Amino acid sequence: MTTYRYFATAARGLEPLVAEELKQLGAKAVEPGFAGVGFEGDRALLYRVNLWGRLPFRVLLQLAEQGSRDAKQLYRGIQTIDWSQYLTPDQTFAVRATGKNRQLNHTHFTALQVKNAIVDQQRQQYGERSSIDTEAPDLQVNVHIGGDGSSRSSKGPRATISLDSTGESLHRRGYRPAMGEAPLKETLAAALLKLADWTPEQPFLDPLCGSGTLPIEAARQALNIAPGLGRTFAFQRWSDFDAALWDQQQDEAHMEQRSAAAAPIVGSDRDGAVIQQAQSNAAMAGVAESITLQQKALLDMTPPTDHGIIICNPPYGERIGTVEMLIPFYKQLGDVLKQRCRGWTAYVLCGNMALAKHIGLRASRRIPVLNGGIDCRLLRYELY
Repeated sequence: MTTYRYFATAARGLEPLVAEELKQLGAKAVEPGFAGVGFEGDRALLYRVNLWGRLPFRVLLQLAEQGSRDAKQLYRGIQTIDWSQYLTPDQTFAVRATGKNRQLNHTHFTALQVKNAIVDQQRQQYGERSSIDTEAPDLQVNVHIGGDGSSRSSKGPRATISLDSTGESLHRRGYRPAMGEAPLKETLAAALLKLADWTPEQPFLDPLCGSGTLPIEAARQALNIAPGLGRTFAFQRWSDFDAALWDQQQDEAHMEQRSAAAAPIVGSDRDGAVIQQAQSNAAMAGVAESITLQQKALLDMTPPTDHGIIICNPPYGERIGTVEMLIPFYKQLGDVLKQRCRGWTAYVLCGNMALAKHIGLRASRRIPVLNGGIDCRLLRYELY
């Protein structure tokens, strides 16, 4: 059984959570890094992480690590890889470059050197070359430039060459054509559930649910629906794609689904049009029967049980509203939590700590979280 080296890209700050999820899926030699996690495993694991991963963005198969002092060294290194194993002239490809060093300091230039090295090798081998398709290539090549060689212990500038096995980002589950303003990514919603220590046996409530991402992600976890079911992946276009193995993993995922949630999952919002969007998304996600989505103002919200987990993402003046206008709303949120949600634990994602003060509760934890580049805190409140 061949073991490969992979890298799962992820939002900054979530690397430890992604590492934990990868271990649960069977990954070995797990190493959290910057904006992702390295790990090892066989081909079945690659398929399984794409199918079941709730937190990463994409999974890269690492082909090589080599010197990248300048364009010439990068070009020579790329040509040492036998690209005929992965790409034929009748297939398309694209190159995505990230990172930089002193000489390779522009990602477009770096990607061009990699592209030239691959097509020049093809011309020598076949007398023809692959076309470039930046929208839907048969093969997506990733090159990451790192290290400037300035420290004595450094190996010098390095390039990591990988193949993108995922294609469209894993956060796009395929169930959310309808979105409200400033929606959470599905991967971040799943991470918030993890950070809140929510489990499917606990009631869940989002009183500011918008287009429903948080309650839908909770319901899909409660029903044990694999996030990658119903979509396609880049690895399905690879020359070594094992269709039988992939079919087996999908069949097992279908068999492991649950028919009903073990506890109530509720989302509400004052905007009727947004709730209609959430209901449409829930139906697309296959959880419409396991989730309650209702039009209800915050002041009219009533928890479905006497205990559970509340997670909400109120506006914080970056994309919706202004800070001054939101102060009364935050006071109202605090009042509702204090007066109506005793016995629950509440988590509020806030990108403005000045606004958070108006909730009027003492947070027992402040967990750093990035939401679309905004530095936020997930505030935990014990409601006695």
